Amino acid sequence: MAEADADNTLKSPPPSRPKSISRERMTLLFAVMLTTAAGNTAMQSVMPSIGTALEIDDVWISLAYSWSALLWVICAPLWAERSDRRGRKAMMAVGLIGFIASMALCGLALWLGLLGVLGGTAALIAFAIARSLYGGFGSAAPPAVQAYVASRTPRAERTQALSLIASSFGLGTVIGPALAPLMVLPFVGLTGPFIIFALIGLLTLTALRLRLPNDEPQFEARGSTYDAPYTSGSTSNVRSDEVPQEDEDEEDVDPHRLRWFEPRLRPWVTVGLLGGHAQAMVLGIIGFLVLDRLGLRATPAEGTGPVGLVLMCGAIATLLAQWGLIPRLDLGPRAATLSGIAVAAVGVVYLGVADDLHSIALAYAIASLGFGLFRPGSTAGTSLAVTRSEQGQASGITASVAGASFIYAPALGVWLYGHSDWLGFGLIAALCSAVLIYGWNALQKDSALTRSTG
Repeated sequence: MAEADADNTLKSPPPSRPKSISRERMTLLFAVMLTTAAGNTAMQSVMPSIGTALEIDDVWISLAYSWSALLWVICAPLWAERSDRRGRKAMMAVGLIGFIASMALCGLALWLGLLGVLGGTAALIAFAIARSLYGGFGSAAPPAVQAYVASRTPRAERTQALSLIASSFGLGTVIGPALAPLMVLPFVGLTGPFIIFALIGLLTLTALRLRLPNDEPQFEARGSTYDAPYTSGSTSNVRSDEVPQEDEDEEDVDPHRLRWFEPRLRPWVTVGLLGGHAQAMVLGIIGFLVLDRLGLRATPAEGTGPVGLVLMCGAIATLLAQWGLIPRLDLGPRAATLSGIAVAAVGVVYLGVADDLHSIALAYAIASLGFGLFRPGSTAGTSLAVTRSEQGQASGITASVAGASFIYAPALGVWLYGHSDWLGFGLIAALCSAVLIYGWNALQKDSALTRSTG
């Protein structure tokens, strides 16, 4: 009896279910995404006006983002893989540092161009070089945030959890255009949003460093040649509050290096690429469309307000999708992806004929509502297609696919729009239709995705 009691005393308790992410930590994660989203959309609000003031063709303004987007595609998976070894917090900090440096240097380059110290072409080249810091280093933050949330969320709740994080981007795209006109200050002019959001990024980085616990793995996990601290069966040396257990219904498998088009991911990557290109083209065109259809080319400084208003309407619609429709209707990845792309197609067609501020804002809001359903759906589908121990790689692939959409699609959309409105919007509608047809046949049903997977 004594030996039995001793054995019972020595037995470790059964592993507990992973705790949900605390409110304070979720707020910090939300702030990281919010800051970068608000800064980038504030920049998008003023760039058409800056390009017009510098007398640079619209297509070159769009192409200035291409090098940064290409770097994002290359670097996001590398940072995601590194976050599995070094911890999510460290990669979030790298991403914020890249954002801060990029915004400050972009603002400086464009300010010198507007002052006449640099020519228009030289200012745009300097802007593109500075913007590459965001593609190269800023790409570390979103995969780390997504992996942090996905690796701590049960499968059945993952779509809503990732939708909440995605909605931080949505809220940022409301705040950025709303604040951008107020940040056009006397001394720095149209470059004010760049400088101010660099300072906001610095404050966010300080809060992240001080308040989010360090999650850098101190010991190797068992049985994994790929240094992934979130694999199942972690050793007792790893803190249980930082490395959650696998879901009881999720298979215990060692992760291998994920590829974009391996069978589990191929349908989600395909719809992500097609739908992402459609969304990128809309974002590339919208600012120039507002200037053209409202007759503001001759007074570009006056275009900041209307462009910001339209972007803000789209952002509010995105929030409605991510904060309202997805949780209220309990949409799974497939349902959100397909319904979203169908709504986006309707908005795109309407945008092709809208000719005043009210109708442009409404059309863009409809399209944004659709993309606001589509993006979290495809993101959650990619996450659910793999195991928890592969979430770092999956988040890197998701970020890389999103970045790939911005390499040439915005410039292509602007170039086609410059030749004919219907060339641009016709291609976008065709991409949405392709996603709907392919996704209807290829995407796994939601009931199967939220069950156990291999």
